[in-house]
Amino acid sequence: MAHTGIDGFSMPSGEAARRAAEALRMLGDPTRLKVLWALMQGETSVACLAELAGTSPTAVSQHLSKLRLAGLVTNRREGTFVYYQLADPHVGACCA
Repeated sequence: MAHTGIDGFSMPSGEAARRAAEALRMLGDPTRLKVLWALMQGETSVACLAELAGTSPTAVSQHLSKLRLAGLVTNRREGTFVYYQLADPHVGACCA
C-alpha cells in the first residue's frame, strides 16, 4: 500500500535517532565488527577477544569502551577478569 501523505507513518524521537546513528557509526570499524562477531558466539574476555580480533588487549579494551557507551555491549566482572556480551541479540543481526 503506497502512502500519499504522512498519516500512518511513525518516526523515532530525536534521541532514538541519535542513538541509532551512534550505534551504526560503531559498526564502521573493522576491529569493532570482529569483536561484535566474536560476541555473537557468546560471552568472553578481553584477552580472548584480542586474540580473535588479531590485536592487543589494550586496543580491544578501547573499542569495547566505545561499544559499551553506544549500548551495544555489556560487561560483568569476575575477580580480576571482565567478560563482555552483546547488550541485545539484535545487535548481532546488524553484523551478520
